[in-house]
Amino acid sequence: MARNEEKAQSMLNRFITMKQEEKRKPRERRPYLASECRDLADAERWRSEILREIGAKVAEIQNEGLGEHRLRDLNDEINKLLRERGHWERRISELGGRDYSRSSNAPLMTDLDGNIVAVPNPSGRGPGYRYFGAARKLPGVRELFDKPPETRKRRTRYEIHKRINAGYYGYYDDEDGVLERLEAPAEKRMREEAIAEWHRVEQVRREAIKAVVSGEVAAAGGRSGEAAREVLFEGVEEEVEEERKREEERREREKGEEVGREFVAHVPLPDEKEIERMVLERKKKELLSKYASDSLQVEQEEAKEMLNVRR
Repeated sequence: MARNEEKAQSMLNRFITMKQEEKRKPRERRPYLASECRDLADAERWRSEILREIGAKVAEIQNEGLGEHRLRDLNDEINKLLRERGHWERRISELGGRDYSRSSNAPLMTDLDGNIVAVPNPSGRGPGYRYFGAARKLPGVRELFDKPPETRKRRTRYEIHKRINAGYYGYYDDEDGVLERLEAPAEKRMREEAIAEWHRVEQVRREAIKAVVSGEVAAAGGRSGEAAREVLFEGVEEEVEEERKREEERREREKGEEVGREFVAHVPLPDEKEIERMVLERKKKELLSKYASDSLQVEQEEAKEMLNVRR
């Protein structure tokens, strides 16, 4: 009994399926050229069909066990479908539909390292051949994706100096005004300290010079002696020494005028006879040199004449 019911149910199912197929329109085939389509809805439907085919083939090409020939065929078919999708997208735009070339949602794919990256040129309208899935690991294809090792080129002296500007030497540090505001209080304090020190040293220096000029000697343990030793550095010592020498010369000159001492020459001076002898010797040397030059010139002229005669 149950067997007969199953048979009847099976026959009923086949009958219903046959009636539905009779009512259904014959399956349409995608036009070979996108320009043949005149309906925007049909163009969108054909584009969706192409996307489903691309997805199925991309999923299939991930299998590395398909073999080299099958992987290359699948990759060719995917590239062909991408170009066809580009044709349908342009047709949709011509019919007044959406412009897919300006879509911000770019498709994604995985590279050899497993990282998810955007598919370059996703519209498929530009030139170029792309590889997907296991096809990227085929012989001759892997080398295209291997990045050459980066060789760090050593910079030349010209390139190094070309990057150096005024900021390298710190000339731009004061342009923002921050450093000037921070350094202003310290600069003012240092300037005041330097001015005060200069006044103190100048006062002590003048007192020391007055003491030297007047002939007084500063006591070693006194206050003035300590101050003089503190400020009489190299430049001031020279000035004090010159002042002392001038004072000594002035005193000696005054003393010499009073005593009326004679001039004492520290270098031996020649007398008149010695001067005459030296002048005579110089004249003799000049005459001899002149005579020697004249005789040499005469000999040269005679030698030239003899050579001319022989020729």
